[in-house]
Amino acid sequence: MIIALALLSAGLLAGCDRQTPAEVQPQSASTSAAPAEGASPDGAGPFNGTLDIANRGAAMPDVTFTDPSGAKLRTLDLKGKPVLINLWATWCGPCVLEMPTLDGLAASRTEILRVVTVSQDIDKAEAVGAFFKDRKLAHLQPWLDPDNAMSQHYGTGVLPTTVLYNADGREVWRMIGSHDWSGPRTDALLADTLP
Repeated sequence: MIIALALLSAGLLAGCDRQTPAEVQPQSASTSAAPAEGASPDGAGPFNGTLDIANRGAAMPDVTFTDPSGAKLRTLDLKGKPVLINLWATWCGPCVLEMPTLDGLAASRTEILRVVTVSQDIDKAEAVGAFFKDRKLAHLQPWLDPDNAMSQHYGTGVLPTTVLYNADGREVWRMIGSHDWSGPRTDALLADTLP
């Protein structure tokens, strides 16, 4: 019980929660395409997500996402290679801060890892598409989850939440809150899952 409360408290400090209005949420220090200066992968500074392995081995849920043009992506079709699913929103400062590092991860591991970013913005397909274009996120697709099915499934109440699945569609870990996906800690987190 104490561990669960500690994880929940740490998670709320590391990201945006769904109950607080957007204008009161933590905001990134910079809206540029690069991480803020002083960001570090060791949990200090603006990247301070919490690693959670409580759901290790859980099956990937069967959810279908769409993109702003109406194309569809079903989670169960992602099996076959490891996949990192990131839940985020345009109004979430920590989400915006880590997005360029996710784009970099997708670019550097394209052959062995699929990175899927899923917006939890409700009824904002145009805003999500514009966000990707403005920030030149060339290695990610703007997937949408307007019913927030994935957020409800994970139940963390915090954005960003990022979940790694192995090639068999089984959960490896969750990162609750923001993380520098370009840092050395990421290499260690992925080492057991990637070939």
